[in-house]
Amino acid sequence: MKSKIKYFLNLYVLIICNLVFSQQEGLKISLWEKGAPGFENLKNEPEQAQDWWVRNIHNPSITAYFPEKPNGLAVLICPGGGHENLVFNSEGKDAAAFLNSIGITAFVLKYRLARTKDSPYKLETHIKQDAERAMRLIRSKAAEYKIDVNRIGAMGFSAGGEVVALIAYNSKNSVKNASDAIDKLDAQPNFQILVYPGPLFIPKEIKADAPPAFLVAANDDSCCSGPIVELLNGYRKANVPVEMHLYSKGGHAFNMGKRAKTNSLKTWSQRLADWFEDNNYFLK
Repeated sequence: MKSKIKYFLNLYVLIICNLVFSQQEGLKISLWEKGAPGFENLKNEPEQAQDWWVRNIHNPSITAYFPEKPNGLAVLICPGGGHENLVFNSEGKDAAAFLNSIGITAFVLKYRLARTKDSPYKLETHIKQDAERAMRLIRSKAAEYKIDVNRIGAMGFSAGGEVVALIAYNSKNSVKNASDAIDKLDAQPNFQILVYPGPLFIPKEIKADAPPAFLVAANDDSCCSGPIVELLNGYRKANVPVEMHLYSKGGHAFNMGKRAKTNSLKTWSQRLADWFEDNNYFLK
């Protein structure tokens, strides 16, 4: 009898551990069942991952992370890495964990990398295609994942901010002559969160239908503080809601604040939580 009890206790612990582990790892969903269009032959190429980076992405995907108490909000997270690497942990999983902690369903995008050696991909073509498909795929699963289709945003770090820019300003239209029902859905985010975004693809003029924006960077970031100032001015001129936090120092790649050396950057994510609440995104 004792041995049976011990067996079932061990089995229960194993099941719980597996559930916890699967939640931490997330649910990986390929953007296309047969692989990226035109590159289906590369679908089964294995990814490379070590320490902070992921490379060799040929089968783009989203990894879903679910909060205990979802509030209907969802965010597509685009990690940075200069389009040569993907900073999946500190600019993907860590961001998802924070969003989950405030009730937001998070999806981390593994997009193809256009600047690796001999890459067959182009930023404005294939990476844009990945981001658009990811947004549409999330919207297609809104009912399944208890997501409000009108409260789906995009969050980009560094080069990932450039990926967000590719879909934020001109992706409202569906794919022409789409045979896939997913491609008929809207790819533009309802809001965007840009964390030290790169300078590419910022439009010269912000139009009235641009998604509301939360912007954050450190002033001494020579690469990526300028873009949020440019965006701020464009948003103000267009009278589109925007909030910007430009910290005096902290450099580049402070991620969600874990690597930050200043107190203000260690807690910058709380400003994001405040922004969600102050702008009524948590209201269903």
